[in-house]
Amino acid sequence: MTGIIILCRYNSSRLPGKILKEINGKTILSYIHERLSMINLNLEITIATSNLESDDIIEDYCLKKKYKYFRGSLSNVSKRFLDCGIKNNFENLVRINGDNLFLDFQLVEKMILDFEKNQYKFMSNVKRRTWPKGISVEIVNINYYKNSIDSFSEDDKEHVMTYFYRNSTKDTKFIYNNIKIESNLDFAIDTYEDFILADRIIHRMKKNHTEYNYLDIINIANQIN
Repeated sequence: MTGIIILCRYNSSRLPGKILKEINGKTILSYIHERLSMINLNLEITIATSNLESDDIIEDYCLKKKYKYFRGSLSNVSKRFLDCGIKNNFENLVRINGDNLFLDFQLVEKMILDFEKNQYKFMSNVKRRTWPKGISVEIVNINYYKNSIDSFSEDDKEHVMTYFYRNSTKDTKFIYNNIKIESNLDFAIDTYEDFILADRIIHRMKKNHTEYNYLDIINIANQIN
C-alpha cells in the first residue's frame, strides 16, 4: 500500500508554529490534509512530527481532528520518515512537506498511479523546478529507501530525499511540467511574507480551496502581484 506522509514540526526556525497558523479559520495542516483527502485512491495520510515536547501541540491537534500521526526523531528526519512508513506497513512513501499549502492533489494522484503501475523506486517533480516551490511531490519505495538510508550524509538525514537525486537509477523517474511557468514562483510557507501571500490567495477564492489546482493558484497570485 502507498501511504502519504506529511512531515512537519511546530518550532520551525523561520516561522514558528506555522503548521497550526490559521487562514480564514483553518490551519495550514488542515488545508494540506483536506487537499490530499481529495485523492481518489483510498490512501492513508499520516502526519509525522518529532518526539520533542514542543510538538505535543501537533499530536493534540491530530487527536482533535482524528488525523493519523506518528512521532519520531527531530534531527534525523529521514529516519522519522522511514519509521513512520514501517509503523504503518506502507510499501511506497509519498513525502509531503508541511509548508506545501497549495499542493496539487491531481498531480499527486497521477504520480502515484504512474509510480505503482511502472514499479519505480523513486519519483519526483522537484528536479529543475518546472513546478513552483510548494507543489513538490516525492515518492519512494520503502525497501529501496531502507536499503539506502545507511549511505545518507548528515545533510540527507535532514532533507530526506537528496540522496536519490545524486544516485538516480533506471528505476528513477523525474516528472517535468510542459507548461511554462515563472521560475521564481514560490508557494512554500517558510516566512511570514509567504504566509501573508497564502492568506491573500485564499481570501480571493470564491469556491472551496480544494477546487483550485496549481494553475488556478498561479492565476490568483499573479492578480495579487
